[in-house]
Amino acid sequence: MGTITRRNALQLAGAGAALLAAGRPGSVFAQGAGGGTLRVAMTTTDVPLTNGMPDNGSEGGRFAGYPIFDALVLWDFANTKTPPDLIPGLATEWHVDPADNKRWLFTIRKGVSFHDGSPLSVDDIVWNFDRQLNRDAPHYDKLAPTYAGAYAAIIAGYEKVSDTQFAIRTKTVFSLLPYHLSRLFIVSPRQYEKLGKDWLAFRSNPSGTGPFKVVKVTPHVAIELVPNQGYWDPKHISRLDRFVLMPIADSNTRVAALRSGQVDWIEFPDPDSIPALKSAGFNVVTKPYLHLWSFVLNCADPGPLRDVRVRRALNYGLDRESMVGLLSGTATPAIGLYDQDYKLFGKPTQIYNYDPDKAKALLADAGYGPGKKPITLRTLIPTAGSGNMVPLPMGQFMQQSLEELNVKVDLVVADWGSVLTAMRQVPGVNGAPHYDVICHGQPFGDPTQFYTNCFNRDGGGTGNWGRYSSAKVDQLLTEALSAFTQADQDAKLAAAHAQVVDDAPNIFAVHDLNPRAMSQKVKGFVQAESWYQDFTQITVAS
Repeated sequence: MGTITRRNALQLAGAGAALLAAGRPGSVFAQGAGGGTLRVAMTTTDVPLTNGMPDNGSEGGRFAGYPIFDALVLWDFANTKTPPDLIPGLATEWHVDPADNKRWLFTIRKGVSFHDGSPLSVDDIVWNFDRQLNRDAPHYDKLAPTYAGAYAAIIAGYEKVSDTQFAIRTKTVFSLLPYHLSRLFIVSPRQYEKLGKDWLAFRSNPSGTGPFKVVKVTPHVAIELVPNQGYWDPKHISRLDRFVLMPIADSNTRVAALRSGQVDWIEFPDPDSIPALKSAGFNVVTKPYLHLWSFVLNCADPGPLRDVRVRRALNYGLDRESMVGLLSGTATPAIGLYDQDYKLFGKPTQIYNYDPDKAKALLADAGYGPGKKPITLRTLIPTAGSGNMVPLPMGQFMQQSLEELNVKVDLVVADWGSVLTAMRQVPGVNGAPHYDVICHGQPFGDPTQFYTNCFNRDGGGTGNWGRYSSAKVDQLLTEALSAFTQADQDAKLAAAHAQVVDDAPNIFAVHDLNPRAMSQKVKGFVQAESWYQDFTQITVAS
């Protein structure tokens, strides 16, 4: 099949130009004298919230979450050889109560201080959980259901056990609870009180316990961070002088910012620009990680997508290898959530190689395809944003790839925030727009995302927008959550994943290779096999 030609680079204008102007030498973003200033162009459409509940998808967590805040449980980003696993954070140890497998006990780390200088205590942990879960608490945050809903929904209760121990009770047996807790960030109660008990004010002057402190938030322009020299983990006290985060949603504008020296590092360069960037001396780093870019299908509403034959046909009809070529090799083909060699892939019966003849046969069997009833898919797609790679060319590629199957793809383009809002709604209900497909990327490093976000009928979060439902998958996931050994968990999750692949609730497209481009002045960065990264070991030469 043919390939799609990209548009030429966009001119620097509007908000993008304003962001670049903010990075000119002599501004507050100029290079530092010690470890230097790292200026990063994110793919987000705006600066993420810095209140311990970062928005803008998982990229918000990458830049405005883990650098500023800690959770009870953290990720081992220092491990760059395999996908990272959990390590102690503000909790030094945790275990299930031997007398009650719905009750977990956490030992809270001693000697930790918030950025405002106040010490961390078990009472502060309780206060933070009240902020996110207790609607009757005076400091309850109205943003909590949107941010913490998927992570905290399983929690039935929590309490201070002693000056060193905190307990959580889950609604059901939930062996993967520590993964959920890795996204529930802890903030300073004293800073909240100092700012007049105003969460809006807290966004501009937050206080966490993470390796970086916020010194300035310029709405729509930048977040400026400096190292937390009193960080509780001396190995991760940042070597930088300053860390500046700027939202530049357009990939071509990010590339122009890097080439002109306005930034030192860009997330996801336009794939077409990579050969020229390398020739110009910029470093481009990639590494596989647990990520999927897919077309999520509306499996519940009346129409052709209710038929598994149609959903499988769409998967066989997508030319993934050519899509990887379109992306200049910054991705690999996907036939499920995971690569085939990953431990949780399982043994599905369907392996979605590009086979248009098989796709046509499946469609014909269902009464669709060439010479039969056409299919029209109203498809919502973001312009950019967290983990979304270069969505418009990818969506246009899908249009072309499926056209020969008598499948018409109507693209509805929106900003990432609007797409996230749509994913939290039931299509066509209470005024929500109706779509057949939503395109987006998602990291799957946390196995609970499988359960809570995507393929469990009763799961929370935004991932199961398509309302996929399988009694077999639900049962396997329930069994996985009742298993307290890694082998048992993995076996159940792999079997569930195999069934999901066979049911094809998504058109599985590609796995991102997490490309980022940076100046040769950037030193010390070793990319983890994760959506999230460790920025503390980086320096920038003057």
